[in-house]
Amino acid sequence: MPRSLITLCMAFWLTSLDYLISLAEEASTPKPNILFIAMDDLNDWIGCMGGHPQALTPNLDRLSQTSVFFTNAHCAAPACNPSRAAVFTGISPNHSGLYSNNQSMRAVMPTEEIIPKTFMRHGYHASGSGKMLHYFIDAASWNQYFPNKETENPFPRTLYPNPRPLSLPRGGPWQYVETDWGPLDATDEEYGGDYLVTNWVNDMLSSKHEKPFFLACGIYRPHEPWFVPAKYFEPFPLESIQLPPGYKEDDLDDLPPTGKRRGPNRYFAHIRKEGQWKRAVQGYLASIHYADAMLGRVLDTLEASDHKDNTILVLWSDHGWHLGEKQHWQKFTAWRACTRVPLMIRAPKSKPAICNPPVCLTSLFPTLLDLAGLPAEEKHDHPSLKPLLENPKANWPHVAITHLDRPENYSISDVRWRYIHYQGGDEELYDVENDRYEWNNLANSPEHRVVLDKYRALRPKDFSPYRVTGVQELKQLPLRSTEVAIKNSNPVGPKLTVTFLNKTENPVNVHWIDQQGKAVLYFQIEAGQAKAQLTRQGATWMITRTDDKVLGHVQIESTAAKVIIDHLP
Repeated sequence: MPRSLITLCMAFWLTSLDYLISLAEEASTPKPNILFIAMDDLNDWIGCMGGHPQALTPNLDRLSQTSVFFTNAHCAAPACNPSRAAVFTGISPNHSGLYSNNQSMRAVMPTEEIIPKTFMRHGYHASGSGKMLHYFIDAASWNQYFPNKETENPFPRTLYPNPRPLSLPRGGPWQYVETDWGPLDATDEEYGGDYLVTNWVNDMLSSKHEKPFFLACGIYRPHEPWFVPAKYFEPFPLESIQLPPGYKEDDLDDLPPTGKRRGPNRYFAHIRKEGQWKRAVQGYLASIHYADAMLGRVLDTLEASDHKDNTILVLWSDHGWHLGEKQHWQKFTAWRACTRVPLMIRAPKSKPAICNPPVCLTSLFPTLLDLAGLPAEEKHDHPSLKPLLENPKANWPHVAITHLDRPENYSISDVRWRYIHYQGGDEELYDVENDRYEWNNLANSPEHRVVLDKYRALRPKDFSPYRVTGVQELKQLPLRSTEVAIKNSNPVGPKLTVTFLNKTENPVNVHWIDQQGKAVLYFQIEAGQAKAQLTRQGATWMITRTDDKVLGHVQIESTAAKVIIDHLP
């Protein structure tokens, strides 16, 4: 055999051997586990982010010191449903058409595969507990869940005061019934809620697993209502409470008309009128402290487990929260107080670091696939964060975009600048490096015209229309007369959405009938308007005129439906 042919054969054999050895090493290397922890409605009021000087979060702080801590992370949308849908599908709201809490994720995206299902397809065991999606579980996407996935109810038993409201009187039918707070005379175990969620997650972490696992932990606090055991209130005596450092009384003066309308809402004015501002801040701080303690239980269990060295840990919050900044309460805004969220990622090969480039939570799905060595999905809208996990100072030519409740309403977050655009063309521009709380709108400043033009040019290319989720095709539930109405609710089935349509010329009030037969005012619907409401099979709702005259009752059945109110006797 010629020497050249022998040499060629030897080279081919050595190359093939190297390839086989690499395949064998890959096969022998176990896939990393994933612990995916979400906290609900948590803004930057944690010690390591410095959002409030009284925040007490030792466990979040210690996790930030052992993770790549993203200090400039932003949600895809400032509301639970679109934010979580974007995280779990990797699809941004401007492409999915899912912008608000009033839409059904599965009605808008009926077939999109979510994170646990994808990992199941690649040989993982997917389990979870607590709120991960917006008030449903998506049972087919998990191997195991607590509470049982078939219930589609992600919440275990939770202790609440009776009667309610405890602290904040209802200001009217516009007020969310869960806007309330106060300490409970109960132990963690008696309280239930996130304590039971973390108990179940800890059992999973302490167990042996034949497959790599994707384990989700949904910590519900500090979502309203801010009721937690009294011991979590004790570090925050009411007389010592400091109001939000980002509050400025005349902060709306330099905003365009749309911004001025987006800012003030009835909640903040009502809370101040009732003298409850400091108590509300106290309740939020206490709920964060409680959530942090529940996180600590999970971190301790992971550290003591056999999985600690081969588990990717991701902690995120779905969006921030206003407590008076911009005269606003709740979420639903494009300001930094609402879009900026905690994000910490600890991977087996990553080193602890602080990472300042702007990132979006929509990147979490592709990041997990990348870290697990799984193929990327073309449908994902945002890049993997793996380059930043390997080098937090790596070149990152991206901004973070947050979408509000309708197309063309969005914010762009960069390292130094933040730009807000509203439908109709109103704009805001902030130098957050020198103006942390966005007190000075620079959009009308001639010397910032070049900066403004730069961010105008980064406008998203496409905006899917707001997807109306099939109201015309929904089954219509009968509005029963008072004489034959079922007075008491028995909400035992899965959660679903019912849309109430007021086709009269006057506002109507909608009440839930609780298990004791008491009517609880939930909201008011103006003439000609509609309201989508999450409820449960077996629940009963009552419709009244504004003078409390009963128009009728409706009992919720097993599917999404509509209720048409078309006459006022």
